[in-house]
Amino acid sequence: MNEILARTVEGLKRRGFEAVGVSTKAEALKLVMDEAAKAESVGWGGSESVKEIGARDALVATGKEIRDHQTSMDLFLLSANAITSDGVIVNIDGTGNRIAASIYGPKRVVYVIGRNKVVNGGLLEAIARAKRCACPPNCRRLNKKTPCADLGVCADCDSPDRICKVTAFFDRAPTRTPTKVILVDEDLGY
Repeated sequence: MNEILARTVEGLKRRGFEAVGVSTKAEALKLVMDEAAKAESVGWGGSESVKEIGARDALVATGKEIRDHQTSMDLFLLSANAITSDGVIVNIDGTGNRIAASIYGPKRVVYVIGRNKVVNGGLLEAIARAKRCACPPNCRRLNKKTPCADLGVCADCDSPDRICKVTAFFDRAPTRTPTKVILVDEDLGY
């Protein structure tokens, strides 16, 4: 694991998160499946990172009940749009359902975050990274009619299809929601 990820893991731990760094998608998948073995229902917040490690398909193959975009389940899997190297997690949503589920509702939350989402510049850089690198491709993937879907860059638009309406940053782990972060030394998602 590279030095920046190791520093980020330590920052997350100082902020009350369970955190582990792994080198590969396969290692991340094993950790996710170990977590899922203890859960009857698993929620998924639409994460491309979780899909890219193969977790969604593996969970479906085991017959686990997958709950899309809900807040009540045993385990909720998601990623982040950005994370600072000192452990602050940033997510931007259109409806806030993914953010809500990562704060309260599930019995356990597990993030899978690729190295491409780590920033060194602090909270404002993390928000900028989310708008620059995550929102435009997500708008394209979701067939939204927004300037960023067309142009590939954030235009801070007023489109009704805008998906960057709710921004949350996690300075510390939520009090009643045990939360684990798996940092992967590979690029994942947007």
